[in-house]
Amino acid sequence: MKTVNDVETLERLYGVPGQSSVLKEVDHLHPAYRPFIERSPFMVLATTGPEGLDASPRGDPAGFVVIEDAHTLLLPDRRGNNRIDSLRNVLADPRVALLFFVPGVNETLRVNGRASIVIEPSMLERFTFEGKLPRSVLRITVETVFFQCSRSLIRAGLWDPARHVARTELPSNGSILEALSQGTIEGVEYDRDLPGRLKTSLY
Repeated sequence: MKTVNDVETLERLYGVPGQSSVLKEVDHLHPAYRPFIERSPFMVLATTGPEGLDASPRGDPAGFVVIEDAHTLLLPDRRGNNRIDSLRNVLADPRVALLFFVPGVNETLRVNGRASIVIEPSMLERFTFEGKLPRSVLRITVETVFFQCSRSLIRAGLWDPARHVARTELPSNGSILEALSQGTIEGVEYDRDLPGRLKTSLY
């Protein structure tokens, strides 16, 4: 199988990036980019560490990632499964990448930077939601920002209701866990209790 093993071959294969692809990258949260963060209710946080890579979905009402200043973002860490894979990685390697989505918009916003885990009480209180504080807040020092063009989301038809998949067409959480646990977890019971558990444990 023929593969690419050096940068020179890769660059010959793909050619030179267009001027707009280069100019759109900046080292701060330019006013033109801020609305993508302010209107985003969902983003993906990518990290790396000794145990490997992690890409973690993060969501809350739009604006949940706060623009502190032109070089700083604040991301509250809401209740989850307590694996804390992302946070373990940040402790070992502060480099992070964020990909912001805005419903109905095909462009996404990419932010790269370095993160630290803040547990200062006054910081946690800023992100109180429904009476619950986050366990921590990621303070992200921004290094590069640029928008990703719409091609991938257009090809995917991500926002097209006609392409949406009914949840029942995929294995349920319970059936997956039952299969992977070799029956230790009872799938039907897990699926039955899940809606109520989610309702009371979002924050």
